[in-house]
Amino acid sequence: MSMKTLSIALFATAATLSVPSAQAAGDLNLICSADVVICEQLQGDFEAKHDIKVNMVRLSSGESYAKIRAESRNPKTDIWWGGTGDPHLQAAAEGLTQEYKSEMLDELHDWARKQAESSGYKTVGVYAGALGWGYNTDIFKDKGYKVPACWADLLNPELKGEIQVANPNSSGTAYTALASLVQIMGEDEAFDYLKELNSNISQYTKSGSAPVKAAARGETGVGIVFLHDAVAQAASGFPVKSVAPCEGTGYEIGSMSIVEGSRNLENAKIWYDWALTPEVQSRMKEAKSFQLPSNKSAEIPEEAPRFEDIKLIDYDFDKYGNPDTRKALLERWDSEIGAIAN
Repeated sequence: MSMKTLSIALFATAATLSVPSAQAAGDLNLICSADVVICEQLQGDFEAKHDIKVNMVRLSSGESYAKIRAESRNPKTDIWWGGTGDPHLQAAAEGLTQEYKSEMLDELHDWARKQAESSGYKTVGVYAGALGWGYNTDIFKDKGYKVPACWADLLNPELKGEIQVANPNSSGTAYTALASLVQIMGEDEAFDYLKELNSNISQYTKSGSAPVKAAARGETGVGIVFLHDAVAQAASGFPVKSVAPCEGTGYEIGSMSIVEGSRNLENAKIWYDWALTPEVQSRMKEAKSFQLPSNKSAEIPEEAPRFEDIKLIDYDFDKYGNPDTRKALLERWDSEIGAIAN
C-alpha cells in the first residue's frame, strides 16, 4: 500500500469514528409503578424525542422497592417512575436512590417540591391522588346494596365477599390505605377495623389498581383504590362510580427517583427532567391517567378528582415513609390480617 493510499484510509477511518452513531445513544433501564398504559405511553413518547432506548419493567410500588433493594450491590435499574411516595422515601432513607436537583423544581407544586426536600432531593413528586374506592353501579342496583359513603360503611355485612383491596406488602395503594386508617383511627383501632373488614374481603390483590378493574368487570362490588383509578374505569365506559370516604382519607404523592449506582446516569437525568415538564404531564390523560400533575403549568384532566372537593387528612409522609415505621406496620398486617386473610 502506498503512503498516499494509507493516508486516505486513515483519514476515512477517523472520519467514520467522528460521525455520531445512528444507533441509540445508550439505554435507560426504567421501573414504572403506574398503570401499564401510561407506562407504555411514556416509554414511547420519550423514545420518540430522544436517541435513547428505554427498557421498561412494570412493577407495583412494593415490588419495585424490593427489587431495587435486592439489587443494591449491583444496580440494574436507572430510574424508578411512579407509584406511591412512601416506598420512594424509604428507598431514599436507605441510600438506595441518589440526590438530583432538577432544573424543573421551581415549576412544581409545593407538595411535589416538599417531597424532594424531605428526601434530600432523592425523590420528587410527579403526580398526586386521593384514596377512596370505586363500586359497580349495576351490582349495587341489582342486589339492592347501600352505597358505602364512609370507611365504616364498608363493614356492612351485606358486602361480605364483595370488596377487594391490594396487599400492602406489594402495593403502595394498599400501604397508603393502611397508613391512612392508622392516622384516622389510631393504630390499634385501625387493626381492629381491618380484622372486621377482612370478613368482607374476597381477595387481596398484588396490584393496587386491580380491585377496581375487577369491580369494572363485575367480579366484585367494591375496589379500594386511588380515586383516579376508579375514574379511569368510568372513563372507559364501565359502570363504576368513585367515593371519597366521609371520615377523611389519605393521598399519594406519586414519585420518581434515580437509583444509586445508576449505570446510565446521564440518561436517567434526561428522563427525570423530561418527565417533570408540563407537556409530558398534560398528556397523561390520554392514557386515562387522571392524577393531579405536579407541574403547575400542566393541564389538569377534567375528570381528575380535585383535592379541594375531598376531605383529606394531613398525611404524614415523613413518618409513614420511614423504613422502621413501614416495616413495623407491614409486619403487624402480616401477623394480624394476612394470617387470617380469606
